[in-house]
Amino acid sequence: MTNMRLGIIDYIDSAHYLPGHGKCGRVHGHTYKIEVVVEGEVGENGMVIDFYDLKKGIKETLQGYDHTLLNDIIEFPSAEHLCQHIHSNLLERFGFPLLVRVWEGEGKWCELDNFSD
Repeated sequence: MTNMRLGIIDYIDSAHYLPGHGKCGRVHGHTYKIEVVVEGEVGENGMVIDFYDLKKGIKETLQGYDHTLLNDIIEFPSAEHLCQHIHSNLLERFGFPLLVRVWEGEGKWCELDNFSD
């Protein structure tokens, strides 16, 4: 069997503030681009996971962050903590090794993965 990676990109719009931070200490919003890559073996059905199931699971998970004040979910909702939070929820949901990359607006991103390279 062959290991392969599949990716999905989705978007959320959320507000947050960073307690104790100068400019970012005020409530403001971002459109976050969320990239998710899963890794697994190609099964006998020719797929790692059906794209429909992957996209549906990611969309359902991200609904919890979309159009919310992230501070209600994460104590200090930096891009790094948001990335960790989403990664943890998707890992629990899918069980696949995965990468999550969170883009905070244009040109700024962080990522977390648990691939075993």
